[in-house]
Amino acid sequence: MSTSKLDELCINTVRFLAVDAVQRANSGHPGAPLGAAPMAYVLWDRFLKHNPSDPRWPDRDRFILSCGHASAMLYALLYLTGYDLSLEELKKFRQLSSKTPGHPEYAPDRGVEVTTGPLGQGFANGVGMAIAERWLAANYNRPGYELFNHYVYAIVSDGDLEEGISSEAASLAGTLRLGKLIYLYDDNDISIEGDTDVTFTEDVAQRFQAYGWQVIGPVDGMDIASVAKAIRQAQAEVDRPSLIIARTVIGYGSPNKAGTAAAHGEPLGEEEVRLTKKALGWEYEEPFTVPPEVLAHFRQALERGRRLQDEWQRRFEAYRQAFPAEARQLEEDLSGDLPEGWDSGLTDLFQSADKPLATRAASGQVLNILAPKIHSLMGGSADLAPSIKTYLKGFGDFSPARYDGRNLHFGVREHAMGAIANGMALHGGIIPYTGTFLIFYDYMRPAVRLAAMMGLRVVYLFSHDSVGLGEDGPTHQPIEQVLGLRTVPNLVVIRPADATETVEAWKVALQRRHGPTALVLSRQSLPVLDRKTLAPASGVQRGGYILWEGATTPEVILIGTGSEVHIALEAGRLLRESGVAARVVSLPSWELFDAQPAEYRDSVLPPGIKARVSIEAGTPLGWERYVGSEGVAIGISQFGISAPYQVIYEQLGLTAQRMADEALKLLGGGRK
Repeated sequence: MSTSKLDELCINTVRFLAVDAVQRANSGHPGAPLGAAPMAYVLWDRFLKHNPSDPRWPDRDRFILSCGHASAMLYALLYLTGYDLSLEELKKFRQLSSKTPGHPEYAPDRGVEVTTGPLGQGFANGVGMAIAERWLAANYNRPGYELFNHYVYAIVSDGDLEEGISSEAASLAGTLRLGKLIYLYDDNDISIEGDTDVTFTEDVAQRFQAYGWQVIGPVDGMDIASVAKAIRQAQAEVDRPSLIIARTVIGYGSPNKAGTAAAHGEPLGEEEVRLTKKALGWEYEEPFTVPPEVLAHFRQALERGRRLQDEWQRRFEAYRQAFPAEARQLEEDLSGDLPEGWDSGLTDLFQSADKPLATRAASGQVLNILAPKIHSLMGGSADLAPSIKTYLKGFGDFSPARYDGRNLHFGVREHAMGAIANGMALHGGIIPYTGTFLIFYDYMRPAVRLAAMMGLRVVYLFSHDSVGLGEDGPTHQPIEQVLGLRTVPNLVVIRPADATETVEAWKVALQRRHGPTALVLSRQSLPVLDRKTLAPASGVQRGGYILWEGATTPEVILIGTGSEVHIALEAGRLLRESGVAARVVSLPSWELFDAQPAEYRDSVLPPGIKARVSIEAGTPLGWERYVGSEGVAIGISQFGISAPYQVIYEQLGLTAQRMADEALKLLGGGRK
């Protein structure tokens, strides 16, 4: 069999494994695999550096299917090249408990590098991966010892390029001159509603050229020689990311649906599948047929991958001999382990503080104590470093002039920032953090959700946590955002009460290996609580703890979080003066507290004490779980006010006196 015939058979095998999977599930997207299979095949067969036997090999190329609706094509490629994904799993496409869900879900041991589906997210994740590759190369490569030299490839769609996140991410990628980033644009002119001319008539080439990308094409995406030539041209460009515009035909080969929206989001139908196979010369009637010569050809990836990784491993062993300290540091970075003594000096950092301090400022101090100890800690903010205190002093800026810098300037791009941080975490070797005002969490919510879904170790710093930011007014004052964060599964949200709790919050964030953490920080200065007379801040580790008690048997429980804990503490002292025994509980993290054993939770919030008052400068929704049906949740159910924050707190009733008054009302004078 000639090479061209074998190539054609391989491409059709990918196509029809995908088509058959969609048809059996009676759900899915057959059109993209039919059109994009040639360029996917060329990439995986001729260029992709990977080892199916060890999907976590650090110097592998990364592949992202940003248009995750074409997942059946990715699963076909993973099965054919020898990853831990069986043909039986392809037959269970989109079924309960299968390894082939409707959109790719992060499964590094099976070769799925990232969860994609929401369009544009994969595009931005790839930028984060390319940043990680450049950073590791700059930190560890030495003349004659090249440990990191790999590409980040993605197949992206019209929909990916329409989403605003791709513009943010592409702009930053061009600015950073990420030459290892190569995207193949599946330009088929079709979306769910029909021809893209309805909504998408811009000149994509000029747009990406303006971002600072190399643009190649349009090329014939159905011709493997043209695609291969374009990829080689992209690899030759070291200073610019590359976009290969590949013209394809959605639903290629389908006599009645090719080139139409009908091929996009629904199965072809049994008869149309038969006609499509006939049109493309597919001789096999049995679904999920894989010709033996095709499987043998694809499975060469196993030996090729082992050889490439063995060469890299020998290079690394030589590197270890020549640069033992660097090798040890690299292994630590890649493992994600924290070094011994990483938290030394933190516990006593603010114990003798005698002036109020904003938790954003405390976080900045903690971050700069951690940075020299944790080499992999890297990040930045959305143009807010001076305000959120995210800058690592003495560690340089990540830029084309210095890729070993640890400070990232994301620009005013919250949506891309979140997804880029995800890409950095997915790549490995970096613990990323980001920073912005809490109100702008709304811009990056999709990326935060995906980080939680994938179980990524990302730290989000959200400053200006409430109406306490003051004069900027209601457009910048978050009301519902903290609750929004708390509703995300597998995201731990911590709203520290003062500098000492901020220390503990950072400890929690860095020790979490399988999910992101959001630290919600104040703009305004807060009293540094005197831990000589109050409970230690280590109670943050359990999400909530008894901060202070006016008597051994409390009559009322006052619950505060974040910027309002000192208000609850003052209310407790007011009640003591009125002869009421109060307990003050600091509850910085619902998620951590709810994960504690019932015995501990009941010791902090005894079920028998019904008189409970909580206070938080945000929506009171959700606090009923802690104050119960008989308690009172003091919060804000309106937008904010432009005024000094002290005036706003008074105006909205966020005061110790109100809290004490509400407690007295609950007791009704009939104390036990």
